[in-house]
Order: sequence, then structure tokens, then C-alpha cells
Amino acid sequence: MIAIVVVAVFFAGMGLFGLAAPAALVQPFGIQATGPHARTEVRAVYGGFGLAIAALLVVAAIDEGIRRGAVIAVAVALAGMAAGRLVGRVVDRPAAFYPIWFYFWVEVVLAAVLWFAVN
Repeated sequence: MIAIVVVAVFFAGMGLFGLAAPAALVQPFGIQATGPHARTEVRAVYGGFGLAIAALLVVAAIDEGIRRGAVIAVAVALAGMAAGRLVGRVVDRPAAFYPIWFYFWVEVVLAAVLWFAVN
């Protein structure tokens, strides 16, 4: 259960950062969220989604009835994000460790943490 809450805190942090400073959140990736539409998109995808996933994981930590399904769904989503980075490695070949490979490993580790928390 502690592992699930730790991952929830990660998503909550990402979500709050995404809502408060959307342009700063995507800047390390070379994305310029300069207009209101771009910032709103970042707030939705990183902010709103991050907070929703954090809330789901907190509920899953408390409610055994949904724990396994919810946690596996988030683990699979994280693994999917990491897989997308692997595709980017083949197609675009980013070489620097940060930010792409750093977040690849964050996603892989968090997916594994969640997987083993319920298996």
C-alpha cells in the first residue's frame, strides 16, 4: 500500500506542476507552450490527468475492491508511456539522458513498483 501512495504522490506532484506552470513543465522537452490553447492542453493532460490518477491510486490504496484493477491499469499506462519513448528512440534518436531517458526509467520503475504492489 505504501508503494501505491508513493506513486500517487508522484502523479500529484506532476499534476499540480502541470496546472500551475504548464509552460515550465514541457520546456525541458523543447516544447513551447506559449499560447493559451497549448497551456490548456498541458494543464489537461499533465495537470488534470495527473491529479485524477493520483486520486485513483489513493482510493485504490484504501479500497481493496478496486485496488488490483486500478493499480494494474496505471502500471500499464506507465509502461505504455515508456514504450512510446522507446519508439521515439528508434524514430528520432534522442541521445541525452535527460529528459527522455530519465523519464523512461521513472516510468519503468513506477510501473514495476505498482505491478509488484498487487502481484
